[in-house]
Amino acid sequence: MGINLVYAAVEAGFGVFSNSLALISDALHNLGDAAGLGLAWAAAWLASRAPNARHTFGWRRATQLSPLLNALLLVGFSGALLWEALSRVASPPKVPGEIVMWVAGLGIAVNLGTAALFHRGQHTDLNKRGAYLHLLADAAVSVAAVIAGFGIWWRGWEWLDPATAVAVAVIIGIGSWGLLKASFLQAMDAVPEGIDKAEVERFLLGMSGAVAVHHVHIWSLGAEEIALTAHIVRDRVEGHDAFIDEASASLHRRFGINHATLQIELGKSCLHDEHDHAPHH
Repeated sequence: MGINLVYAAVEAGFGVFSNSLALISDALHNLGDAAGLGLAWAAAWLASRAPNARHTFGWRRATQLSPLLNALLLVGFSGALLWEALSRVASPPKVPGEIVMWVAGLGIAVNLGTAALFHRGQHTDLNKRGAYLHLLADAAVSVAAVIAGFGIWWRGWEWLDPATAVAVAVIIGIGSWGLLKASFLQAMDAVPEGIDKAEVERFLLGMSGAVAVHHVHIWSLGAEEIALTAHIVRDRVEGHDAFIDEASASLHRRFGINHATLQIELGKSCLHDEHDHAPHH
């Protein structure tokens, strides 16, 4: 956050001085990065709080709401940038290409360096993925600004400055759609990506004594934590504890489901058998 805030202030100053929309848009995006990182940081802190009598699951859902807000920031930024860039295409202002190149080049190093800090965790944590994609998007903005600065400096193509901003706005808007969709689905308790609900049901049905499976719900509790609840009908009255232990361990091992709550029910034939063997008075 500190790195991005300092760089955003420097870049915004040079952008205003040089009248470069490419630099100003990159600075605004860096400011958005700092806000996105702040959201991710706050969400991670909230998720670490222990459950209590009112919040029995704790605050883990914060790591689902953070990337949703992050994606909305990206989409909003791309729309505002596109609007301003299109208004400048017809009459682009004079921009010193050398300043644009050097300042934007520094931005590539800043954003790729900070994005690298989130690379490992972004595959399993949507909160970190939001921050990672936000930083990569800003690195792309900086690359585009360098190219625009070079074209202005070398050929005097002033139109490259707003044209680059248009292209960047479109790319960011398209790129953020995937994060927006994924975070929205997760916030709506959709089955996590990569898990087939029908396959999970078949797996449970294939376990010892299981004759039916119903009321199966699978959703994400937060970063790297997937919950499942299910009712399982068995044809026997014994061994339920061992069955639940084995099913829970197998669900974790095979599907990554690490918070399973299983309710055992007895089949009708099992209830009849138990009644037939009951003592008569």
